[in-house]
Amino acid sequence: MNKAIFFDIDGTLVSFRTHEIVPSAYDAIAALRKKGHKVFIATGRPLHLIKGLQDARFDGYITFNGSYCLTSDGEEIYCDAIPPNELSALCQHEQQHGPYPYAFMGLDRVTVNYVNDRVIDVARLLDLPIPAVDNMDSVARDERIIQINLYTDEADESPVMQAIPHCISNRWSPLFSDINMRGNSKQHGIDLIATHYGIALKDTLAFGDGGNDISMLRHAGIGIAMGNANDTVKQNADYVTDDIDNDGIVKALRHLGLL
Repeated sequence: MNKAIFFDIDGTLVSFRTHEIVPSAYDAIAALRKKGHKVFIATGRPLHLIKGLQDARFDGYITFNGSYCLTSDGEEIYCDAIPPNELSALCQHEQQHGPYPYAFMGLDRVTVNYVNDRVIDVARLLDLPIPAVDNMDSVARDERIIQINLYTDEADESPVMQAIPHCISNRWSPLFSDINMRGNSKQHGIDLIATHYGIALKDTLAFGDGGNDISMLRHAGIGIAMGNANDTVKQNADYVTDDIDNDGIVKALRHLGLL
């Protein structure tokens, strides 16, 4: 029976050390597709910021932590944008209780209210450009925003989230969190993709290493945590493989008889 395999990017397919897809993982993706399996990306990134995968081919994408899903041909399967009033509420909260940096992420660009060392550190961590500074009130009013990045410590996150009660935080780094509309997750993205392609949930596998991967690791037919994941992520997986830089993906696929 052919499977659908979902891969996180950062720390799963793409090494934080090299910012490139691990060569053995690249070869594994090609081999899986040749065997008739379908392979998908499941990431918190927008499509325009997916980097480091070279010319690896996928059958579809879960982006923005499940808030925007599409096929490899660009067909939109699902989109749940954050309403302008919710975005404006964040702008007002920051103006009254800040300053703290945050970014609005759309399908084509990312904007930030201001840049500090933390914003720069996140860009370096993920090998991404520093977001452009813009008038966030105007962006909230005029652009379709799918995700917010909040550049604060976890301890400072709660009052911000109270200002945007229809949103939920997905934190996978101590430096920042991804914020999406409630009900969205990589788990939800798997359901959307599986329904679109007529794939049974029992025939799905998910690979991940971060806190925003836990939902899909628990939900997929088989959830595989990378060896470089933290203990909480590992505890929510069916199988723990080796680190990303030690060919963890290939080792797991061989263990499961898919390669």
